[in-house]
Amino acid sequence: MYDKNKKGKYMIKIKNVFFKYENSEESNYVIEDLNFEVEEGEFVAVLGHNGSGKSTLAKLINGLIVPTSGEVTVDDMNTKKDEEIWNVRSRAGMVFQNPDNQLVATVVEEDVAFGPENLGVPTEEIQKRVDLSLEAVGMSDHRKSSPHMLSGGQKQRVAIAGILAMSPEYIILDEPTAMLDPIGRREVMDTIKKLNREQKKTIILITHYMDEAALSDRLVIMEAGKIILEGKPREVFSHVEKVKSIGLDVPQVTELAYELKMDGFDIDEKVLSVDELVGEICR
Repeated sequence: MYDKNKKGKYMIKIKNVFFKYENSEESNYVIEDLNFEVEEGEFVAVLGHNGSGKSTLAKLINGLIVPTSGEVTVDDMNTKKDEEIWNVRSRAGMVFQNPDNQLVATVVEEDVAFGPENLGVPTEEIQKRVDLSLEAVGMSDHRKSSPHMLSGGQKQRVAIAGILAMSPEYIILDEPTAMLDPIGRREVMDTIKKLNREQKKTIILITHYMDEAALSDRLVIMEAGKIILEGKPREVFSHVEKVKSIGLDVPQVTELAYELKMDGFDIDEKVLSVDELVGEICR
């Protein structure tokens, strides 16, 4: 269980969790005996190829599905308890891959207000939350725009604002950049980093992009419903052969440093950026 350099409290806890979809023809568990905890204020990235269980993990934390066995708790609230599920979802907001699936109104500010309205938040408080949420994602200038006229990256930022307006402590993002172009990806990742660093939001990012995972505090790699590697990104990506053996890549600069090391160069292969690699080569 991960506890290296632990600074705060574990607020999301997954204990001995097994899960399989009831209507699936597959008899195997999608998640198998998973133990996983997330610290308050942490930025955790989860990597894995299709079928590894990473998206199922996101749904378990948000309470969209419940464990076949084992427990998932958010701030000590059990996702299996019907009377606590809405409190769980207000604490752990979920952002999906396709922003169009989360946009429900014809005006941006109305879309952002939708969530808190359904929570029964007073009108004056809703307006404050909408203002703060749009400012946080850099979309205040588009508050009167139609969401469907925005770019992909802008739509996803509005979707994130809609989650922020419900004042969650934890934001779970299930491959939020998968459908975006490079500009949109950068916009969304800048927003995620800002929320984590400036607002101290706990982030759980499900992704298949190595460069996004490298930005996290902690990286988890899943395979067949289990965690097979876990730690700081530079430590996890240093296991080049193991990562590649399950069909994933490592950042290009990390792989280049690894190849140079294998060729006999005295170089630290635990690099994540071009600048770090240049520094090692110059040294």
